[in-house]
Amino acid sequence: MFEPDFWREGFTGLLNHVNEGVHIADRNGITRFYNRSAAAIDGIEQTTALGKHILEMFPSLTEETSTILQVLRTGEKILHREQEIRNLYGVPVYLVTTTVPIKVNGKILAAMDISQNLTQVKALAEKVVGLQADLKARNKHTRTEQAVYTFDSIYGEHPALLDVLSKARKAARTNSPILVSGETGTGKELLVQSIHNAGPRRQAPFISQNCAALPATLMESILFGTAKGSFTGAENRPGLVELADGGTLFLDEITCLDRELQAKLLRFIQEGSVRRLGETRLRNVNVRIMASTNIDPLQAVRENRLRADLYYRLNVVNLSLPALRNRRSDIPLLISRLICDLNHKLGCQISGVSPDVHEICLRYPWPGNIRELYCTLEGAMNLADSGQLEINHLPPYLLQKLVQNPPVNLKDVENLPLQEALSKVEETLIRSALGKSAWNISRTARILGLPRQTLQYKIQSLRIERDSPPD
Repeated sequence: MFEPDFWREGFTGLLNHVNEGVHIADRNGITRFYNRSAAAIDGIEQTTALGKHILEMFPSLTEETSTILQVLRTGEKILHREQEIRNLYGVPVYLVTTTVPIKVNGKILAAMDISQNLTQVKALAEKVVGLQADLKARNKHTRTEQAVYTFDSIYGEHPALLDVLSKARKAARTNSPILVSGETGTGKELLVQSIHNAGPRRQAPFISQNCAALPATLMESILFGTAKGSFTGAENRPGLVELADGGTLFLDEITCLDRELQAKLLRFIQEGSVRRLGETRLRNVNVRIMASTNIDPLQAVRENRLRADLYYRLNVVNLSLPALRNRRSDIPLLISRLICDLNHKLGCQISGVSPDVHEICLRYPWPGNIRELYCTLEGAMNLADSGQLEINHLPPYLLQKLVQNPPVNLKDVENLPLQEALSKVEETLIRSALGKSAWNISRTARILGLPRQTLQYKIQSLRIERDSPPD
């Protein structure tokens, strides 16, 4: 068995290497453990903290506001409490803390506080909200410039895209909620801005918030605002919902929103009124809600990432943007339009792409969709002097991806007898797998799902040799 000293030293070492602050006080409120992260967060040396009472370390706290003293008194845990405190030296620190009692045989011996420092995040979030409030005041009688895209900004002629745009134009005339789905880079915010600018709210604010950009502990106050005194350091401040009054609030990556907050958002959509954090007053707000997700919404519901009731409320109008690989016929048009836009942005004079680059763009799967295509073209244009974009201007990863995953071109085999066509396709797939595994036969067999002996037979019968081109 391990000795007690081993456990004590082991756990002390472990807790001194976690990112969260860990503060343990005994039943009298005296600090008995204080890890390095807590010292960094609070701005108090470990040696200074040990042996000090909680209220001596944090003069701004009281018996009622200190979570450690509350837990020592009640024996009940406190989860995700937002606090703004001042440390021993008067420096303000904004924390989110979870505090739990440490009990032995039912008796409270100590309390442990685990904290995260959100001071910089809170300052940034408040600055953003403040700037948005200022922008709304400045643009009270003029059109906001936050929604800059229109339907003319969306390039493409593929039937799947045109169907989405047709529905979106019709939806722009109403005030119903909209749920937009599509892979990363398909242009969800561009579509949402276009709807806003085509509708009756075009003169009103358009406010966008990525739900994955801020911690869940801050999102409620950012969305719904705060009342002075709702937590230590809180001020009267409107949330994004109020700032979007009369206009549109776009919530990107809605599945990243905490489920409890999803319920509050649902209540707001249904009732049209908002209550600031720590306030009893209800404020009526007229906002059109649009949201987006980069996964299938029903899949998000099945995985409990999106509440079913919120899904039904948002899904009044459902718009699903197709992936670029599913509308390859639009790639030539996109290349032409994007190069034109980038010429204006970069001050370049690129006329187009070479036939080789054109072929590569058609073959590449574009997992990052239009955003990846745009960034690829922008990178290439930074390397080109003028004229056409050539293969040597493209990023290496793109070419490597094509080498690793060569397409099976049915046009090469469509006029061959069936057996010969199957052999050609089989040869292409085997060569591709051999390339991925650096000609390791066992690994290639696993990739293809074949017995090793069967693969060796096929390599011999198809006369596939290392570094030899296909027939």
